Amino acid sequence: MSSSLRLVAISIGFVIVGALAVTAMVVASNRPAMVVSAATTSSSTIEAGIFTSGDATVSRKPDLAIVSAGIQSQMGTAAAAQSDLASKTAKLVARVKALGVADKDLSTASYWVGPVYDQSGQAVSGYRATEQLNIKWHNVDTVGKTLDAIVQEGGATNIAVSFGLADPKAAQAEARSQAIADARSRAQAMASAAGVRLGQVIRVSDVSTSSRPPVGYSGAAAAPVATQVPVGQMDVQVTVEVDFAIA
Repeated sequence: MSSSLRLVAISIGFVIVGALAVTAMVVASNRPAMVVSAATTSSSTIEAGIFTSGDATVSRKPDLAIVSAGIQSQMGTAAAAQSDLASKTAKLVARVKALGVADKDLSTASYWVGPVYDQSGQAVSGYRATEQLNIKWHNVDTVGKTLDAIVQEGGATNIAVSFGLADPKAAQAEARSQAIADARSRAQAMASAAGVRLGQVIRVSDVSTSSRPPVGYSGAAAAPVATQVPVGQMDVQVTVEVDFAIA
């Protein structure tokens, strides 16, 4: 190749290299900045386990009756209704205390004084005053006689009664223990079916603890014969959730 041709080829080569360099600079200037760092890896270990729940119900005879005794009065004025209600309440409270109810077992659940409207709903025809007392009665087998005394001699006009346990913790603890045993039995069956061995307990949660009392008596007045209020049994129900490890 002649020297003139070589000079032309070299010049063209420089032009091409320069053009490529300029192109690279333009592309680089239009590209967003990027920071590259060494890759790091992290892993979270999910512990294998068997998660299940257990239920249990323990039945107990109630040892506490909650008697709600209400009285009311209706007069032409609010003051007269309130005064008359006070007299009726004094009579009822005296009868309740004569039955042996302690002050700590007698409380006011509600008290209300308000107008009574006529059929049109526009004019006030009188005023009504009401009071509801709560009585804790610890001898559930005699609650029928108590109701008769409160209505017939105390003047109560609105009566309701429900039953419960004075201290439900023992029944709840027994039901909770049985519920955990039920959960373990279920988990053991699941482990056997899966071909693994059941490990130690990881977590226990008390989902619910509830008591279902028997249906109580309610009525506006006692019958001429002695009132019968069967006590029956009440259920203390517990549900737990238990997580077991796989051994």
